[in-house]
Amino acid sequence: MPWKEVSTMSQRHEFVRLAHQPGTSLRGLCRRFGISPPTAYKWLARYAVAGAEGLQDRSRRPHQMPHRTATAVEQAILHIRTAHPAWGGRKLHARLQTLGYEAIPAPSTITAILRRHGCLAPAARTAAAWQRFEHATPNALWQMDFKGHFALGTGRCHPLTILDDCSRFALCLQACANEQTATVQAHLITTFRRYGLPLRLLLDNGAPWGDRAGSPFTPLTVWCIRLGIGISHARPAHPQTLGKDERFHRTLKTEVLHQRTFLDLAHCQQHFDRWRDQYNLERPHEALALTVPATRYQPSPRVFPETLPPIEYGTTDIVRKVQAQGALSYRGRLFRICKAFRGYPVALRPTQHDGHWRVYFCHQHVADLDLHHPEP
Repeated sequence: MPWKEVSTMSQRHEFVRLAHQPGTSLRGLCRRFGISPPTAYKWLARYAVAGAEGLQDRSRRPHQMPHRTATAVEQAILHIRTAHPAWGGRKLHARLQTLGYEAIPAPSTITAILRRHGCLAPAARTAAAWQRFEHATPNALWQMDFKGHFALGTGRCHPLTILDDCSRFALCLQACANEQTATVQAHLITTFRRYGLPLRLLLDNGAPWGDRAGSPFTPLTVWCIRLGIGISHARPAHPQTLGKDERFHRTLKTEVLHQRTFLDLAHCQQHFDRWRDQYNLERPHEALALTVPATRYQPSPRVFPETLPPIEYGTTDIVRKVQAQGALSYRGRLFRICKAFRGYPVALRPTQHDGHWRVYFCHQHVADLDLHHPEP
């Protein structure tokens, strides 16, 4: 039983002095002071050895801690954390395993080490996780978008990012001076030459790959379609459609852009290149069971053609050429398609519904025709 909170030292001292009186019943004295006999014998033994000083409280910290994290491992944790300030316990645990450390503490222990050394901010409440969807194979879908631009010492940087949906492998992270078609196309060619062609690209609705005011097709997406790439656009006002690339942008901001100033595009690109290697080859990804994206990615077998292939359609297709204003003529009527296809041939294919036709450019479905209600 514990001592009563009046004056602990005085109670202990009084108890010991009374216990030494001749004829004193020790158990009766214990009942009067509200303590157990084992406690009484402990304090009597300490008094016999050290006198009144023996009645002071001693530290209850164990003399040995066999399960304490080794100093070398703790220093490694802090060293990696210093190099990657945004990494938490799970990522650090996976990275230590990759580096071959032994007796690695659990992620929760690593988090406690970081907190003990003042490396963690107070935990913030997080929203419920979205149900995750991903394609089964690399290069089935690439997500591409611009991260919001930011100021440099001279000019602005518009980061162009391309992410493989299956592996989260960062295929492109380019510091661009603008968001124009020629700029994006040049970097796409470089990416296609290295990694091959994807089956499909998922894009935003803004320029240069979409027109918010009309058709989603632009000269850039027409060029991609001619390469045999399917084009999809995110739902307007639904950034979660490009969720993996948006999450990549958030990580980029936290680990590279936060509280850092770049002189120019070249300086910015140096940091981008270094971090992209870390992201693909070193940084454990929680959506990949704490493996790195490079372990799940492989280049596409579809090689980039240096010359665009010819546009060919089937013998049963009705082929029409899109006119200057983005319209085609069929059965004496004009149907508006899209200005991005002007000068190109498109194919008309009937549907199961009378008077309804589908319009294809190469392999891509680009419009529908209703012969009963032609556009003005």
